[in-house]
Amino acid sequence: MDLLASLRALIADLRREMWKKHRRHVPIGDLLSDRWELAQSYRFGEGTSCYDNVLVLGTVTVGKNCWIGPNVILDGSGGLSIGDHVDISAGVQIYTHSTVRRALSGGAEGIDHEPTRVGSRVYIGPQTVIEMGVTIGDDVVIGAMSLVNQDVPTGTKAWGLPARPRN
Repeated sequence: MDLLASLRALIADLRREMWKKHRRHVPIGDLLSDRWELAQSYRFGEGTSCYDNVLVLGTVTVGKNCWIGPNVILDGSGGLSIGDHVDISAGVQIYTHSTVRRALSGGAEGIDHEPTRVGSRVYIGPQTVIEMGVTIGDDVVIGAMSLVNQDVPTGTKAWGLPARPRN
């Protein structure tokens, strides 16, 4: 019980410190870890930060000075590459696989994989889903709650269900 009481006191102190410094409440994992050190442990680029509750699967490469927000899914099972200076907002899901054929065939067929690529200087709005095989060019803005199921050319602003260029 002494250990449990000590852990609770430590967590309470860390929460107060986080609130005082940043005016935010975060999960315990983010209180105990450093976002930049976590990104380094994944071998992401210099200056990149990644919240503790980000799900990282397979082969994911991330460039320099990126911000990966909370509750993000980075599925690299088919190969995911992300350039430099990319902001990935809360709740974004980026996929490189699909289990549709497997499900519809009752397991007789396999899982599909295709690499997904995100260029540099890209902003991806909250709750966006990027499907497998999509390439997003450089200097792109993807609006919140978009479904990106086709390539987005360099210099484009896109949003919607499905996402469409809006320049």
